[in-house]
Amino acid sequence: MKDKLKDALSKFNPAIRFLKRYAVFIYVMILLCIFGFFILRINLYSRMEPSDDAVQEKLQAVQRPKVDQSVLDKIQQLQDQNVQVHSLFDQARNNPFSE
Repeated sequence: MKDKLKDALSKFNPAIRFLKRYAVFIYVMILLCIFGFFILRINLYSRMEPSDDAVQEKLQAVQRPKVDQSVLDKIQQLQDQNVQVHSLFDQARNNPFSE
């Protein structure tokens, strides 16, 4: 039995020596293949666009804010009464991204 086991192991010795010799190279190649696969999949998913049905579904889920007309009237009234507020409204209207 031991002779058969030694015989079988001796048949695998060339393969084991080969694997020991090129283990680092094989490991690096496997990692490169995995990273390459991930990069290709990320590239594929980054180029995909949603379907029209998905876009419409998301648009229907968004609730648009509604402004009460009385609030708008009050803001316009205050704007007309105060010159400083009027200048702030004009400035915000002309450049909305400034602070």
